[in-house]
Amino acid sequence: MKRVMSTLSEGPVARLLREKLSASFQPKHLEVECESHLHNVPKGAEMHFRVQVVSDAFEGKRVIERHRLVNTCLAEELATSVHALRIDAIPTSKWDGQKQEESPTCRGGFGK
Repeated sequence: MKRVMSTLSEGPVARLLREKLSASFQPKHLEVECESHLHNVPKGAEMHFRVQVVSDAFEGKRVIERHRLVNTCLAEELATSVHALRIDAIPTSKWDGQKQEESPTCRGGFGK
C-alpha cells in the first residue's frame, strides 16, 4: 500500500523534495507540504516545509538517525533554498496511517 500524496499547486521546490525523498527512501507513504504561507515570507515563496516519510529504510533506527538520513538526502536544498524543514520519518512497521500534526502558528519572526 504505497501512498505518495501531491497537489496540483505544488511548486518546483516541493516537487524536488518529493522526487529526492522518493528516490532515496522508496516510501510507502510520503507527504511534502509547503508551509511558507504560514510565515513572514514573500508571497509564493517555498522556504518552509514539513514532510512525512514512511519507509522500510527507517526500521531499527532512532528518531535522530532517521532525521539525519532525511537531512542528508536534502542537504543541498537545506543549504540553499529551504529555510525550515519539519520531519516526521516513520518506520513502515510503526505507521498506522496517522497524519502529521499541524505546525504551530508562526509568531512572525524578526523579534515579533
